[in-house]
Amino acid sequence: MDDLELRAEADAILAELVGVPAGTARLREDQWQAVAALVEERRRALVVQRTGWGKSAVYFVATALLRRRGAGPTVIVSPLLALMRNQVESAARAGIRARTINSANPEEWDTIHEEVERGETDVLLVSPERLNSVDFREQMLPRLAATTGLLVVDEAHCISDWGHDFRPDYRRLRAMLADLAPGVPVLATTATANARVTADVAEQLGTGVGDALVLRGPLDRESLRLGVVRLPDAAHRLAWLAEHLDELPGSGIIYTLTVAAAEEATAYLRQRGFRVASYTGRTENADRLQGEADLLENRVKALVATSALGMGFDKPDLGFVVHLGSPSSPIAYYQQVGRAGRGVEHADVLLLPGKEDEAIWRYFADTAFPPEAQVRQTLSALADAGRPLSVPALEALVDLRRTRLETMLKVLDVDGAVKRVKGGWISTGEPWAYDAERYAWVARQRSAEQQAMRDYVSTSQCRMEFLRQQLDDEGAAPCGRCDNCAGAWADPSVSAEALAGAAKELDRPGVEVEPRRMWPTGMPALGIDLKGRIPAKEQCSTGRALGRLSDIGWGNRLRPLLAENAPDGPVPDDVLQAAVAVLADWARSPGGWASNTADAAARPVGVVAVPSLTRPQLVDSLAREIAAIGRLPFLGTLTYTGSNGAHAARRSNSAQRLRALSGAFTVSEDLASALARTPGPVLLVDDYTDSGWTLAVAARILRLAGSTQVLPLVLAATG
Repeated sequence: MDDLELRAEADAILAELVGVPAGTARLREDQWQAVAALVEERRRALVVQRTGWGKSAVYFVATALLRRRGAGPTVIVSPLLALMRNQVESAARAGIRARTINSANPEEWDTIHEEVERGETDVLLVSPERLNSVDFREQMLPRLAATTGLLVVDEAHCISDWGHDFRPDYRRLRAMLADLAPGVPVLATTATANARVTADVAEQLGTGVGDALVLRGPLDRESLRLGVVRLPDAAHRLAWLAEHLDELPGSGIIYTLTVAAAEEATAYLRQRGFRVASYTGRTENADRLQGEADLLENRVKALVATSALGMGFDKPDLGFVVHLGSPSSPIAYYQQVGRAGRGVEHADVLLLPGKEDEAIWRYFADTAFPPEAQVRQTLSALADAGRPLSVPALEALVDLRRTRLETMLKVLDVDGAVKRVKGGWISTGEPWAYDAERYAWVARQRSAEQQAMRDYVSTSQCRMEFLRQQLDDEGAAPCGRCDNCAGAWADPSVSAEALAGAAKELDRPGVEVEPRRMWPTGMPALGIDLKGRIPAKEQCSTGRALGRLSDIGWGNRLRPLLAENAPDGPVPDDVLQAAVAVLADWARSPGGWASNTADAAARPVGVVAVPSLTRPQLVDSLAREIAAIGRLPFLGTLTYTGSNGAHAARRSNSAQRLRALSGAFTVSEDLASALARTPGPVLLVDDYTDSGWTLAVAARILRLAGSTQVLPLVLAATG
């Protein structure tokens, strides 16, 4: 078959894929170049092209052509479920049988495996996390490597630790690449990679420039009109949304930096009559599916989303993207705004930066690769164990939080120093070198990206040109559309009525604080006889906080008060009054002591304070004022007998935090006498809760001293 015949066949498949009559669709020359490289030459290709360029068309057309020529199924490694769902539906239009294996459909895995074995599946979409599953890696992956007709690595910037969304599970692809049969083509695609990330992806995938076709196109998005609206505070930004959301074209996405901010914005906009839905890491899978469907069908004006709705969501007519807070990376920002305007001539993109953005960046910045001493400690613990250790068991031996420990183990796994097996992780005994220079450079890159986002907000340069330069797009030039090129187009005005409504929403304090129910794994190995479920008679009750440190309402007011270097002092009046309001709402809530229901809790008989090394005046004054206003006795403060390490361990994992707190508090004779004189529930007051273990330990000793219930009240909860 000559090139003309193959091209005609490819164009016919494209027409089926997009649902138009035969002869009315044609691959662009750059798309055809990629398809021909994969099908005719069986090459490896790295495609760095803007969102909406048509990367999925390349691999679906190539899949159909290869399958007709007897090749095995295509395996697509995809990072997000939204991407998988969109692509399964797209493939079906062209008669391509696509299935997906991910965390949301474990009940289908066996059936899908059988279909792949029988050759009934054309495309298998796999999440990168599946690559690190022991069963999948040892049983399914070798068979796939032997039979795959095309391997596609979508959103390939995730493979690079220079990229904004590094995922070590992606590096497991090295093993699959090494096991592919000779001549199996490989396609890596991304829309958000600068030159350094592109080179690193090529190296990670073995698609070096000398061996592969590299297609890197211009990153301008002619449909996007970029702008920045700078407003004084969070209330003004919420009010601006309420005033101007209807002016934005079609339906779109409102991105926030935190789950709490997404929930706050969603609640406020719904009160204002807008049809919006929240989409975050806390959103149940069924609600995510419903939210995606509602946005696709324009049944909602917007999804209010965190980065959980990022790569892969495909709505060609998405009319706008608004950021309520600035992402920490221009590359991440470009990737998110690229959701808009893919199939329409005009889409609006607006950034509403906030004063709290940098505090939130710092809060989420604890993701750097751990220091060498902690890595070596982990390797030694695995080597000394002589058996597989689970992550919870390792937490008792290594002072790293779970997500950071898991990421580190995945990197070490790919580097060959550890291996994931049934039952946990083991050491391979292979030599391993700590690449301090690389890790330090990554940290500096993160810092440079944050500065670039500050510069984006304040620049007088073309905004699209600025973003393209950040992605090393050699063709970057002024767009003529953004607010710097064509003049400000977004009205920054906010009415007094809308501002008052937004301020009222953000001023409403009160979130629940869930108690710890289970002791961490591995405590007996540390000489602490605590394991399994915390007995009911020793548990803390569900408590209350004024707000979360990550929200844009009370979080903005509490972060300065609770910052590490903030001066200590008596509780501010506005904070005290908010705490009183939270207590009043709590008392009247279902099950509260003033709710007049059959299951109403007994009224607290007194107030106890948690001792604070960093804010003793704040905590003591809060507890005493609450007692006075509530006409309750202040029973006293727990006695702190631990070292400074107990409070320094706040950012540790659960096992290490509990280890530091074990035995750190006691009930003095005076407090014990007060508890005996006034038996019943007590309010336990502290400044904030992070892991929940301070409250759990304090509640346990109070319960053992005779308190019938411990009700924690804190100013802030993290997360």
